[in-house]
Amino acid sequence: MSDSIFTRLSRRTRKLITRLVRAWEAEVRARAFRQPLWNDTVLYESFAGNGALDNPEAIFRALLAAPDQAHLRHIWVLTRGHQEFRAEFRDDPRVRIVRHRSSGYFRAIARSRVLINNATFPHEFDKRPGQLYVNTWHGTPLKHMGYDMPDGALQSGNVLRNFLAADVLLAQSPWMTQQMYLDAYKLRGIYEGRILEIGYPRVDRQALTPAEDAALRASIRVGSDPGRQVVVYAPTWTGERFGAPRDEADAMLATVAGLQQRLGSTYRVVLKAHQSVHHLLADRPDARSVLISNDLPTNALLGVTDHLITDFSSIFFDYLAQDRPITFYVPQAGQYREERGAYFADDELPGEVVHDLDTLAHRIQAEVDPHLDKRRDWAERFTPRSDGHAADRFIDAVFRDGMIRAADASDSRRKILIYVGGMRSNGITSAALNLLRSIDHSRIDVSVLMARPANAQQRANQALIDSRVRQFIRQGGMTAGKTALARLKLRERLRPDAGETAHQTRVYRNEWHRLVGDARFDAVADFSGYSRFWSQILLHSPIARRSIWLHNDMAAEVHRPIRGRARMRRSLPAVFVLYPRFDALVSVSPELAKLNCAALAPTTDLSSEVFISARNLIDEDRIRRGAAVAVATLPELQEPSPPAWVKELNNPELSWFINVGRLSPEKNQRRLLDAFATVHAAVPSARLLIVGDGPEAPTLEREVHRLGLDGIAILTGAISNPFALMAAAKCFVLSSDYEGQPMVLLEAGALELPIISTDFGSVRDALPGEAITVVAPNPDALADGMRAFLRGEVPPAHLDVESYNRDARREAEAAILGDASVKSSSASSSTIDPTSASTAIKAQMIATSTTTTAAAIPTIHHMTTSTD
Repeated sequence: MSDSIFTRLSRRTRKLITRLVRAWEAEVRARAFRQPLWNDTVLYESFAGNGALDNPEAIFRALLAAPDQAHLRHIWVLTRGHQEFRAEFRDDPRVRIVRHRSSGYFRAIARSRVLINNATFPHEFDKRPGQLYVNTWHGTPLKHMGYDMPDGALQSGNVLRNFLAADVLLAQSPWMTQQMYLDAYKLRGIYEGRILEIGYPRVDRQALTPAEDAALRASIRVGSDPGRQVVVYAPTWTGERFGAPRDEADAMLATVAGLQQRLGSTYRVVLKAHQSVHHLLADRPDARSVLISNDLPTNALLGVTDHLITDFSSIFFDYLAQDRPITFYVPQAGQYREERGAYFADDELPGEVVHDLDTLAHRIQAEVDPHLDKRRDWAERFTPRSDGHAADRFIDAVFRDGMIRAADASDSRRKILIYVGGMRSNGITSAALNLLRSIDHSRIDVSVLMARPANAQQRANQALIDSRVRQFIRQGGMTAGKTALARLKLRERLRPDAGETAHQTRVYRNEWHRLVGDARFDAVADFSGYSRFWSQILLHSPIARRSIWLHNDMAAEVHRPIRGRARMRRSLPAVFVLYPRFDALVSVSPELAKLNCAALAPTTDLSSEVFISARNLIDEDRIRRGAAVAVATLPELQEPSPPAWVKELNNPELSWFINVGRLSPEKNQRRLLDAFATVHAAVPSARLLIVGDGPEAPTLEREVHRLGLDGIAILTGAISNPFALMAAAKCFVLSSDYEGQPMVLLEAGALELPIISTDFGSVRDALPGEAITVVAPNPDALADGMRAFLRGEVPPAHLDVESYNRDARREAEAAILGDASVKSSSASSSTIDPTSASTAIKAQMIATSTTTTAAAIPTIHHMTTSTD
């Protein structure tokens, strides 16, 4: 027991220490961010500090050698080790080294005037005003990159963020610009810097003098025989192919040993390992004789290489400048290409693709290279500026302000960014996904902003985002220190209606820039509308039209209980105080716009003209596909076997009502159960399905038992495909106290189900025409409506989805971009009196148990701000 207590205390102590260390590191970063820049300082980072390598190393040495750049000071970011490089510059006062992710590292990236990286700075990084950031990247890609990769949006988040912060991007060729930067990373039309197609400075290092050639051959132990050929095996890291980096390291060594045995002493086979596995090999005795040190620049090695062996590594593009043979060794044909994808088929490559060591050895020993012409064509296409002067062109363009033409990254489409919320499985997420799918992408460039998905449900929804949409995924925290953030949060909690301080403005502006770099948008939209934090970030974008969505009766939402508490009683009014800073408050139906205007305009001093509407869109294809699935095959109903009621869905003698939605108080499924109990007593063949999950589930289960409806009224829990159940049922019933424009009504309309709904403020325009049978919000009226259906008096709904979506899409685009056509669906009519609610709204206020009058909302004052 004492050990257990000691273990728990030790764990808590470690957590506390970790939190304190992180808080201290955040304070160090925040302080450095406020201090002046070091104007003549250049910071270099390559592969997260894994060596002085690649383009940054080539640029560094070129700047050291340039007489007119002697005033510069240089900082290298390195991990531990790298003794050769440290020794070389130990006595040079111009060169300093900082350890990766140390406090000195974060001070250096916050204060250096010029930043040069061949990969990415970490999530904490944000380029400051006055800094110049150059991202050289680390190669022309053969493997799929960015959004072209499986799950590319999630994997590319920090890369995209770094690219958009960069003032300069380097490209080896126009093909790289188009395929990788503009297409794979979706920089077209949004990148504000320069893309320079000047070639790679690192390739200059491949042109060796005789003395350099001899010294390098000696360093890799080629021996004194001038005829001995150097064979470099340089595979990429696949991870998936061998299951783990250590397994991959073993396989690399086995390949080198097997190839050396087959080739004999006239060849020297060495291994240039990927950064991800090099550290695993560096201390292994069996690797010392063949492993190329990370301190040896790869391109210098290529200068003495007689034959390059690779698989999917971009190293072969650089090697094209040598005009020497390349062979692609892929022992497990197809697997990695199928999982990751590649831009070229095997037969397009400038070298033979082989799958075994015997064939590989035979190819290396061949006297004639059958791929010579193709290799030279590739060199002209993919490395046209590999002439030994790329570093000179770089220094002219970046340090001497030389006039070098940048690639064209422009796009005539209008640019919008939408915060889509938490991506949980709910109506807002469904509406957001449908909107992103339906927007006219030929006219509008669309980006979304979200937090990194934290669970499987959120990741599944994130994966459904239209592939044409750019995704900014927030990771890491604000650049302000923990103490400053704590003060900011406390002030916002205690005084949400107070004027914004200069400190608040600076913090949120910096966070916007950290997330999207220098990108600019014509419009930004808070499609969620429930988070003050995210609203604040959007409000601190550069000048753009700003809109916020109101998916519900927001006054009523203030009092909605969540797990027994009115958890939004404080948080939503804190969002309301921001409303005056938005150009449009967009409700999801015209009636809801009137409802929100009546309740909110008097307390926010807002004109009724800003209360507009844009109806939700629906995904008919997804609904139809879901409806065609057999209920018994739904994964949630498989364990241990489909429940008995599944078979009864197909019983023509039974009449199934269905309700789909979150089990929460405002949905009032308790009222539905009370009404259904009356209906079932008179019509025993009636059945009820309630599909969904939520805090009211235990209460509803008890109600089912109390009313004697066990096996008659079914709580299915959450179902990922509710459309299969809806298609099997006979009638859709909604029992809510209030709603926005319920997605389930649109979906039921698309499936042409008869629909019965209680009367709430926005129900009558939830669907076009008279598609819904509306009843009073009480159990007796709801029961009367259900009995009317059983008598055949409730006709099926009909929704012309194509026409509806066309109009709804125009409304949404107009609301976001501010087009004049938005006024056609606006709540800003002369008939609206923002000081009082309509008769229907007043009736709802009386009928519901929660107070929804404007007086129930705390008085809100305009916020004074210098944001714009």
